[in-house]
Amino acid sequence: MRIKSLTARVLLLTTLWSAVALVVIGLVISDIYRKNAERGFQDLLRAQLYNVINSVTIGDQGALSGSPQLGDLRFSQPKTGWYWIVEPLGTYTSTPLVSSSLGASNLPVLSVLEAPFDKNYERYYIVTDAFGNRVQVAETEIQFDTDHAARFRVTGNVAVVEDDVRNFSHSLYFALVGFGVGSLIVNALAILYGLKPLDKARAALERIRAGESERLQGDFPREILPLANEINALIDSNRRIVERARMQVGNLAHSLKTPIAVLLNESRVLERSHGDLVKNQAEAMQGQVQSYLNRARIAAQRESVLARTEAEPALERLVRVMRRLNADKEFELSVSPNLALAMEQQDLEETVGNLLENAARFAEHKVRLVASEAPAEVKGIDPARRHWVELVVEDDGPGLEPDQIREALKRGRRLDESKPGTGLGLSIVSEITNEYQGRFELSRGSWGGLRASLILPGLTKDVA
Repeated sequence: MRIKSLTARVLLLTTLWSAVALVVIGLVISDIYRKNAERGFQDLLRAQLYNVINSVTIGDQGALSGSPQLGDLRFSQPKTGWYWIVEPLGTYTSTPLVSSSLGASNLPVLSVLEAPFDKNYERYYIVTDAFGNRVQVAETEIQFDTDHAARFRVTGNVAVVEDDVRNFSHSLYFALVGFGVGSLIVNALAILYGLKPLDKARAALERIRAGESERLQGDFPREILPLANEINALIDSNRRIVERARMQVGNLAHSLKTPIAVLLNESRVLERSHGDLVKNQAEAMQGQVQSYLNRARIAAQRESVLARTEAEPALERLVRVMRRLNADKEFELSVSPNLALAMEQQDLEETVGNLLENAARFAEHKVRLVASEAPAEVKGIDPARRHWVELVVEDDGPGLEPDQIREALKRGRRLDESKPGTGLGLSIVSEITNEYQGRFELSRGSWGGLRASLILPGLTKDVA
């Protein structure tokens, strides 16, 4: 599974590295301490061994004599694993000297093949005594004179070293765990603080995407500032592209307007059958050209984050024009305060104008236009946009049945041939709405007539 969050990736890698590093460090330090403890234990046994050697002599009768005092009570306490033993070597007879801690028990001896002597003529090995203690033996052989020699052995309980290493390891691991947890917390805070400018940049990009800002603004560090400058340069380039596309669309529309107007004028002086044919084709061509020019213009600036239109003045202007053109009809307008749309004013006016014109054509007495924030359950199809505006146009005319609504949305279809028009109005509204990734629906309204609902991209109140 891929982790998409940069913060999570860094924290995960840091945590894994810290955990592996601390485990390795703990094992290495514990191993070093064990080796040092074993070396120190062996040095202690060597020192005690030479203390015993210095305390033992050969008497007049060739007997071993001496009473080593090693200054450690464990050599006098039974079954401790701390013993010293002096045994005669050769043909002479003498009673071995044994520490009181060993008593009458025997201590196993490994052969020279199993544990050879080193260059100092010493050897060290581990055996188990009669009491079940694992003991390390330090052993050497001393020649007193030409006829007398003895084997000296001093033992120490290996459990002392094991306990010491175990206690040290527990303390070490506890300290490393505490250090590791503290380091992870500090690292997490440092990473979050270090990546905070990226969060600010992301928030700034979201504001641009939502139409709340025109440029990437903020106090960014040196590492991110070039990226912010490039994004702002891209936005400026996008603005120039939009303006150039808009100008080209205008030039194209102007260049086609005159030839189509000439065709329409010429159709009036032709014979009726030919004139009607030319007129109908010219009007269809005019509608098609205008529709595709609109789509090209919208496609050129759809990705721009700069389009914004104040809802109230634009809609008031449309309603004012419709009142003058339809003096016998009553027009109601309701616009929520501080409402703005993320679309070109020309597109908004053409979309709502077509709906108002259609409603005025079929209304008996009144038409209503309501603009407000879209409800939470009614959103557009773009999941990245957080703000949507709902525009509703209603009339008190006869309305349409569901099958008639489907027929009315088809390009060039007119349900009532007695009314003027080209049949392109509703299809143009639908196309413009789709280009802005919104929604357009027709249904029966509360007055019994047609209800047209538009869901279009909006801006926040602060920006509006």
